Amino acid sequence: MQIDQTPLPGLLILTPARFGDARGFFSESWNRQRMEAAGIDLDFVQDNHSLSAAVNTVRGLHFQAPPHAQDKLVRCGRGALFDVAVDIRKGSPTYGKWFGTELSAENGKQLLVPKGFLHGFATREPDTEICYKCTDYYAPDCDGAVRFDDAAIGVDWGLTGEPVLSGKDAAAQGFADFDSPFVFEGPVCL
Repeated sequence: MQIDQTPLPGLLILTPARFGDARGFFSESWNRQRMEAAGIDLDFVQDNHSLSAAVNTVRGLHFQAPPHAQDKLVRCGRGALFDVAVDIRKGSPTYGKWFGTELSAENGKQLLVPKGFLHGFATREPDTEICYKCTDYYAPDCDGAVRFDDAAIGVDWGLTGEPVLSGKDAAAQGFADFDSPFVFEGPVCL
């Protein structure tokens, strides 16, 4: 497994090795022992899988607040998406900064999004599937969102048309009105 640090402390790109032949490939997307040996100690309790039928579907920017904050390991099972995380840890040197990367069924990359980050994605291909592991269960009373297109954050989503949004995402609060429940506790070191 290749592990790459992003410009945002704690936000990592994990690229599992793939072993392929004429039939396709095999890849180990998560192995607790190998991750612990690399300094990543997470206990995933829930797996989520979503399908976005249309190109330019945007889901996010979402977070789940304490006491049910979640670390997420995100990958693309089919199609392609642009995955984005925004640092919302008060006191972080990168507070309000974003990072995005393409996750696709072809490249096999995964984004490890720690607690204290907004998360969202935009689909690049029809019928894109996203799969992600979470370290806490979904708790509706802790669920929140910030506008995906808020100018204060300035994410360049690379959309090729009008965004396809849920009602929740279309009505999300602006970043200026957002009071983050997260505090920076220092970088995650590998």
